[in-house]
Amino acid sequence: MKKIAFIFVGLSILFFSKPGLSNEVKDNQNADQSKIKSQKTIAVMCPGDLQNIAENWAKAYEAGNPSAFIALSTFDERKFVSENVLSILSDKEAAKISSETAWKMIVAKDVVVPLFNRRNPLFEEISKQGISSSELALIFTEEYKPAWNLMINEGQNTPINFYIINNEFVKNGISDFVKTKPSFINAVILNKTSDFIAAIENDIHSIGFCRLADITDSKTNQWVGEVAILPIDKNKNGRIDNFENIYQNLASFTRGVWIGKYPSALTGNIYAVSFLKPVGEEQVAFLSWLTSEGQQTMNESGLCAISTIERENNLLALAPTEINAIPEEGTSLAGLWVLIIAVVFVAGFFVTAIVRSFRKAAGAIDTNMPEIKPALDENSIAAPKGIYFDRSHTWAFMEKDGNVRVGIDDFLQHITGVLTRIKMKTVGEKIRRGEKILTINQNGKQLEICSPVSGTIREQNHALESDSTIINSAPYTDGWVYSIEPINWLREIQLMFMSDKYKEWLRNEFSRLRDFFAASVRSNDAVYAQIVLQDGGELADNVLADLGPEVWEEFQEKFINSSK
Repeated sequence: MKKIAFIFVGLSILFFSKPGLSNEVKDNQNADQSKIKSQKTIAVMCPGDLQNIAENWAKAYEAGNPSAFIALSTFDERKFVSENVLSILSDKEAAKISSETAWKMIVAKDVVVPLFNRRNPLFEEISKQGISSSELALIFTEEYKPAWNLMINEGQNTPINFYIINNEFVKNGISDFVKTKPSFINAVILNKTSDFIAAIENDIHSIGFCRLADITDSKTNQWVGEVAILPIDKNKNGRIDNFENIYQNLASFTRGVWIGKYPSALTGNIYAVSFLKPVGEEQVAFLSWLTSEGQQTMNESGLCAISTIERENNLLALAPTEINAIPEEGTSLAGLWVLIIAVVFVAGFFVTAIVRSFRKAAGAIDTNMPEIKPALDENSIAAPKGIYFDRSHTWAFMEKDGNVRVGIDDFLQHITGVLTRIKMKTVGEKIRRGEKILTINQNGKQLEICSPVSGTIREQNHALESDSTIINSAPYTDGWVYSIEPINWLREIQLMFMSDKYKEWLRNEFSRLRDFFAASVRSNDAVYAQIVLQDGGELADNVLADLGPEVWEEFQEKFINSSK
């Protein structure tokens, strides 16, 4: 009862004091409303080569926000400084701004792409083999006319004609990729996009370089005409491996760029830039949209979306940095005193409640403390004796009937966190050691696991179909996945580990794991540091659980696949 009276008195003072301020408050509110209306128009500047992109963004934003209007104009550095006009700029243009106060955030990825003709007689071979940076460097800088047989096995001595769109971003991207000066690149330079595409379409033996935006049809969400993106043999092994094959369609390609499967030398950033940090309501709303829902429109503009971590960083950067507690001129001091009194009463209520709760539960542990994940190291991993462990982070154990029971090791389930779904092969399927045997899923993010043995699947653990978390709680018992009739057991166990050697091997795996996060997940980033590392640099349990799908795909490629 005393608490209720306590709150009532405080709120009554605040309520009955309000009429004395009403005229002044209404005046301020009217002024604010007028100010908001005047901010409905958002001025945005950009250079000519980004005009179409900015127009696409403006149309999409205005469609979802009918009261907003984006006024586009050509970039003018004087207005940028004097009027603090929001601007959309590329890497190079943003770097020209010398002001130390300039504010910017990444909103998209621009991409340089090599093109070739779909009617090229070597289309299938080119698609399988791809082209590496060293091969391009060779044929780009040859004094004599380069030919396809220098680049593709079984290729004929057919000359290659090179075309490049006249764009600094494209020229610099090629230069960085082949590691040579732009002036050394021997190619035909074309100014108009239409002329460039026509040149590639009319010359079936040609290769061209342009921006992805130059060949993207916003209506079909696909690249235009008879051109295709020439696959890049990123690891220079003479073929396009499965993890490199991102060239089937625009969606697959842009996702591949997003998760780092495309050469970084051929990508660049597009920034939203202003002389001072944007604080206007409409500007902030537009930028927030651009870094969240607006990312869905990037494909239509021939761009790639930014990563999850970059989106989170943007939203944090747009958040207010401070609260102004100093009253503006003309604000009623009486109103300020009423506010202070109300705050004191409410604070008093909460302090009283907290003190009483501590008295009632003296010595009790606060159950609302933030969760602190335990450190993850070799000592955290269970490794029962008598079980064979494979480099694919699976285990195998021969039963009395001669069949081999297999599952996922404790290390992997500690990395992924609680699994939400698994996809298994069917009974009767024949499998070989090292082939994909299982897909584990955690809230839409997945890893593909390879088999430790060769043979025929005789049984699968149906309990996992309804409750995949059994793998987490009992990976070596109830969480088994298959029972397999082996065909090469004695030879294949020579390639596996048992308890002590497995523990020794795990130390190396933890070292690789730390290296992976240090290199690929930017563990020094403020956002990821809380998820990945604890004090002293220890890895946290369930380290992948809170990370995005792009990290899971990179983990598959650079950690799981490289263990083979």
